[in-house]
Amino acid sequence: MHGGRFLVVEEHTRAGLRLNQPAGHLEVGETLAAAAVRETLEETGYHVAPTALVGIYRWQAPETGATFVRFAFAADIAGHEAGRPLDDGIVRALWLDHDELAARRDVHRSPLVLRCVDDFLAGRRLPLDAVTEY
Repeated sequence: MHGGRFLVVEEHTRAGLRLNQPAGHLEVGETLAAAAVRETLEETGYHVAPTALVGIYRWQAPETGATFVRFAFAADIAGHEAGRPLDDGIVRALWLDHDELAARRDVHRSPLVLRCVDDFLAGRRLPLDAVTEY
């Protein structure tokens, strides 16, 4: 959160334009926190420094049956590359407050978008070392 707003992306999906937190997949040898930093930069142009793990979430898409596991991080802004090209499919990065996000629930990529924000606002924080990586 920065100034009462949350960083989200507007992205092209099979279902049309959707809002989501920056997200993606792990690369070989990458930690979860490092992946969050990289994906945020690639999708928004913002450099971030993770401060806590907000939660671990599992969601199954009703349309496809695909199961997603999300590790949601809280982070501080460490810089911004305004002219950086964003990943394919990402239209733009947006800063929205809770009410703006809730009002656009119909275009969230999944119900996890608002759930992660709600958990953050409720004070849910786990230490970064809650995830053990070998």
